[in-house]
Amino acid sequence: MIQKEDLIIRVAGESGDGSNATGEMLAQAAARSGLHVFTFRTTPAEIKGGPVMFQVRASNNPVRSMGDAVDVMFAFNQEAWDINHTSLAHHPVLLFDPDEFTPPASYTGAAYPVPIGRIALEAGNRRGKNVVAMGVVAAMFGLGLSRLEDIVRAKLGKKVEYLESNLAALQAGIDYAHGLKRTDKLWIEASTEREHYVMTGNQAIVAGALHAGVGFFAGYPITPASDIMEGIASTLPKLGGGYLQAEDEIASIMACVGASYAGKKAMTATSGPGLALMGEAIGLASMAEIPVVVVDAQRGGPSTGLPTKTEQSDLNIAVYGGHGDSPRIVLAPASVAECFSLTVWAFNLAEEYQSPVIILSDYSLSFRTETIAPFDLSRYPVVHRKQPEGEIQPKEYQRYHVNGSYVSPMALPGTPNASYTATGLEHDEFGNPAYTSEFHMMMTEKRWHKLDALKSSRKYVRRFGDPSAKVGIICWGTTAGAGRGAIHLARQEELPLAMLQVEMLSPLPVDAIQEFIDSVEVVLVPEVNYQGQFAKLIQAEMGIRVHSLVQYAGMPFSRLAILRKVHELMEIGEPVVD
Repeated sequence: MIQKEDLIIRVAGESGDGSNATGEMLAQAAARSGLHVFTFRTTPAEIKGGPVMFQVRASNNPVRSMGDAVDVMFAFNQEAWDINHTSLAHHPVLLFDPDEFTPPASYTGAAYPVPIGRIALEAGNRRGKNVVAMGVVAAMFGLGLSRLEDIVRAKLGKKVEYLESNLAALQAGIDYAHGLKRTDKLWIEASTEREHYVMTGNQAIVAGALHAGVGFFAGYPITPASDIMEGIASTLPKLGGGYLQAEDEIASIMACVGASYAGKKAMTATSGPGLALMGEAIGLASMAEIPVVVVDAQRGGPSTGLPTKTEQSDLNIAVYGGHGDSPRIVLAPASVAECFSLTVWAFNLAEEYQSPVIILSDYSLSFRTETIAPFDLSRYPVVHRKQPEGEIQPKEYQRYHVNGSYVSPMALPGTPNASYTATGLEHDEFGNPAYTSEFHMMMTEKRWHKLDALKSSRKYVRRFGDPSAKVGIICWGTTAGAGRGAIHLARQEELPLAMLQVEMLSPLPVDAIQEFIDSVEVVLVPEVNYQGQFAKLIQAEMGIRVHSLVQYAGMPFSRLAILRKVHELMEIGEPVVD
């Protein structure tokens, strides 16, 4: 067998046939054996079901994107082949159920018939096709083989009467794989066991919120953010916090604004349609300077759009959405680990700057599984809002006092002599409604100037790659993983390439971006939307021209797609990738 640096395996079939469960259990087994894993899945938007696929990329080195071509595909039916065969690598391996379809004569890779239904039935478990498939794949390619039984016991052994039949189906799949006459030599095995977490992006957001001290959550179910609400609902009340499933997104954000005014760290989670409904309330939080955290797990739009596909198309509404001059902070994680860290940052920034903070996740990040190092919680201090110090004299408390930092102490309700009005009306320093030009200018400048320090901060950008590169990539969100993958491929070609990952999109860290732009000759901005929203934001804020690379098929970028564009900009031939 040939030990691969990484292996990409895709399991494809119909919703409800267990193909997604096969991929999910394979990923868990691989991760528990010590491999780094990165997953991606698709699901149908309709209740009636439809085609699905689950992709696992496994490696002995950290992986940050779904990779490029698929090395191994297990097609459960004809439709799975029809939809997914164009993603296969040059020398792929195909596993297929011969009772469902036969690959066309034009297919030239290795192919192995695996009648998973018959194997499961002979093992005494007619519903165990997915367990058989998992055993076959793991036994053929080494993907977490030593951990399969643990996974079956954890995932499918809740009812003792089913455990024995599932273990029998697993062993039948392993035995079938060992009996195959192989023509390929693909194999991957963990070189060492590691202590790490296996989490999805939504799970990491929940963990980050709990570490940051969230005290109240209100939400309304929406794909792909519902897992955040469900994770918080099962945990926060046990810790003494408040949870509310509201009647809609407007009620959710308003409940959070009220809870934060009362002193609780508050959060909601939604997707694009819900964020659109929250616009007025986010403006209220900006005006009244009330901290609140909003997670937007982006999906394809507009309107209901593509509920089960990924996109980076909510940038404009996150940065600009709302009437009037409505400042807010916008963050974008690129990985599961960053879902944790940026959620902690979001709460800290909301508290420190008394501002709404929006976290832009996306569908692929919400559900994908990654192996990540255990969190060192000492690296993530928790910040609380500034409150008045000392005894407050009657009629002296100025909630919106304009001071050097433009952040004024926020008293909790019930603090002696510190009652104030917090409405959506313009106000004076005491919080009393004030409609004069003088006060509107003063308070507008206060709300915006308090964020000025973030523009010059270097904390919210990360640079990768060759310091002497002539082409530089600027990425945000999950596209940064593919960008780092493109750097890895470029390094194999001895092609200098650099990347700047921007984690804060508003206010834009213009000083760090300008330094990066000055260090290269050509700037490329890849993103998963039609308009090139971030490219236009950079051009508008900084007055420079960048090259935009967009895709809007509901799928993340591959490393190779970005590298091809780099080759085009450098006017050199196609990348040579094995």
